[in-house]
Amino acid sequence: MSKQEIRSPLPGVFYRRPTPDSPPYKNDGDAVAADDVIGLIEVMKSFHEVKAGVAARAIHFLADNEDAIMAGDVIAEVEG
Repeated sequence: MSKQEIRSPLPGVFYRRPTPDSPPYKNDGDAVAADDVIGLIEVMKSFHEVKAGVAARAIHFLADNEDAIMAGDVIAEVEG
C-alpha cells in the first residue's frame, strides 16, 4: 500500500466543511476521487478549494477543522 500526502497550496485557515452547519467534505477512511474537494483554505476572506488530486481508497486527515496552516503543510494522507 502506498501513501501519498496532500499538501496545502496556500497559507491560511483550513476548513473541512463548506459551512459550519454542513457535514465535512470527507471523513477519515472515506474513498476519494482525484477531483473530490476535501476542504477549503481561507486567505483574507477568500476561500480556495483543496482537491484530493489523486484517487485513493482511504483518506486520513492530519489537519483539523479551523487549523492555521502554511503553504506546503500536509493536510491529509491517502492510501492507494
